[in-house]
Amino acid sequence: MGPLQGITLIEIAGLGPGPFAAMMLADMGADIIRVERPGGSMFAAADNVKLDFLNRNKRCISVNLKAADGVDTVLRLLEQSDGLLEGNRPGVMERLGLGPDVCLQRNPKLVYGRMTGWGQEGPMAAEAGHDINYIALAGALHGIGHAGEKPAIPLNLVGDFGGGGLLLAFGMVCALLEAKHSGKGQVVDAAMIDGAAALMASTFGASQVGFWSDERGTNLLDGGSHFYNTYETADGQYISLGSIEGQFYQALLDKLGEDAVHFENQFDMENWPAMKKQLADIIQRKTRDEWDEIFAGADVCYAPVLSMAEVRHHPHHQARQTFLDDGEVWQPAPAPRFSRTPGEVQYHAARIGENSEDVMREFGFNEKEIQARLENGSVHQLSEE
Repeated sequence: MGPLQGITLIEIAGLGPGPFAAMMLADMGADIIRVERPGGSMFAAADNVKLDFLNRNKRCISVNLKAADGVDTVLRLLEQSDGLLEGNRPGVMERLGLGPDVCLQRNPKLVYGRMTGWGQEGPMAAEAGHDINYIALAGALHGIGHAGEKPAIPLNLVGDFGGGGLLLAFGMVCALLEAKHSGKGQVVDAAMIDGAAALMASTFGASQVGFWSDERGTNLLDGGSHFYNTYETADGQYISLGSIEGQFYQALLDKLGEDAVHFENQFDMENWPAMKKQLADIIQRKTRDEWDEIFAGADVCYAPVLSMAEVRHHPHHQARQTFLDDGEVWQPAPAPRFSRTPGEVQYHAARIGENSEDVMREFGFNEKEIQARLENGSVHQLSEE
C-alpha cells in the first residue's frame, strides 16, 4: 500500500524533524529501516512503544556507528537502498565514515537527505540550536503574538515539523523522482531556517508592498483584526473566527444580530481594537456549545478551539477518520490521502534492535557475518525475553 511502495530508505535515528520526515515517507509505503545506537533512547518507554508515533511503520536495527563493522553494516545496507536520512550537525556523518561522498561512492543512485537547523554551511552551521532559534532567525517568530507583547511560541510546528520534517520529506521525494530519470543520486540539504523562511513567502511579499506592518498583532492574520481572531466564551473555552471575505463577514454579522452594531466598516483598521473589544464582550455572553449551534452550517468561517483531549471526538474528524483509534492509543492518520494507493499505519514503532537480524539477512549478510557482528557488539539484536 502507499504511493512510495518499493522505495527503501535508511534513517539514522535522531530527534523531531528527521523522524517526522521518515514517518511521512513510511506512511506512504516506503520501507524505512531506522538505525539506532545501542541503548539509544526512544520517545516512549518500552512498555508504551505504541505511543512512539514518529517511528511508526519503521523497522529498527541497532548499530554501533563507532565500530568499523557497524559502519560497514550501514554501508552495505545503503548499497541496496534508495536513500538515507540523517539529522546530525554538519560534519558528524563524515567523521563516522558515513558522509555523502563515501555513501554515494558505494551507491551512485543514493539520495542523501540531511536535516539541520542552520544548514550545512554558513557562519552558524556548527552552532547548537532549536526550533525557536531557527524560526527567530528566519523572521517567522517576530510576527507571532499579540500587539505590545513578546513573540508567542507556536509549539515547535513551524521549524521542526513544517519548515523541517516536511521540507526534508518533500526534498527526498523530489530527488528520488529525479534519480529515477537520471540514474544519479545527490545530497538534499534541508535546513529549518530555509523551510521557515519559505513558509513566510507570502508575508514577506505583503510587507514589501506595505500591506503588512512589522508591529506584531496589528495585521489582518496575526490577531490585529476583530474578524480573524480567537475569543473566550462564557464557559472559559475559546472559538475561532476567520470571516475575512465580505460575504463571510456579512454572515457573521447576521448571526450576531442586533448585538453587532458599529461593525459596518470591516477594514477600518483604526477601529479594530475597539471592535475586537466589543466582539469579545458579545462572544463571552454564551458558551462554546451555544456558539457551535448558532454558527452551525453558516458560511462564517468558524470553528471551536478544541483541546488535544477533545479533537478526535469531533463529528467531522470521525466522519473523515482523521485519527486512528485502536482502543488503546489514538494518533493522526497518514496524510495526504490517495484515491488509489492510500497510505496506512501498518504497525507500531519497533523497539531498538528488534529487526537487526532479519534486516541483515534480507540485505544478504550470511549467518557467519551476522553472528560475528552480534558477538563483537557492532550490531545488537533485541532479546525476545
